[in-house]
Amino acid sequence: MTRTPEEERNLNHVLDMFHNVLVPLDSSKVDDYISPDYIQHSQMAPPGVESLKAFLDEKQAESAEAEQHLKRAFVDGDHVILHYHVIRFPSDPGFGVIDIFRLENGLIVEHWDCVQEVPTASPNPHSMF
Repeated sequence: MTRTPEEERNLNHVLDMFHNVLVPLDSSKVDDYISPDYIQHSQMAPPGVESLKAFLDEKQAESAEAEQHLKRAFVDGDHVILHYHVIRFPSDPGFGVIDIFRLENGLIVEHWDCVQEVPTASPNPHSMF
């Protein structure tokens, strides 16, 4: 499937944000990627850009050695979806995350997520990733 130029820009913007904000948990770069009118739907963080920055700072302090491993990314118009594995510390099985972002005028304006713990034992032989 061919992407439109807008989809390519949106995907690249979210991937850059993932690598420059989410992976290092760096709140100082949030304003480069996220609109001041940001709408947060995640039930893990309060609404707004300043709350997002505080959330990232808190996670950085709690889990400075955390790792985020991107597994796949999708784009459909103004929506970008990331699927990744978060490992908080070396022995942590971690959790799977699906983030959905909506963009307007080149910035992320809205976010939803689904988070699932990685089980240590499962009846399903297939990986979550």
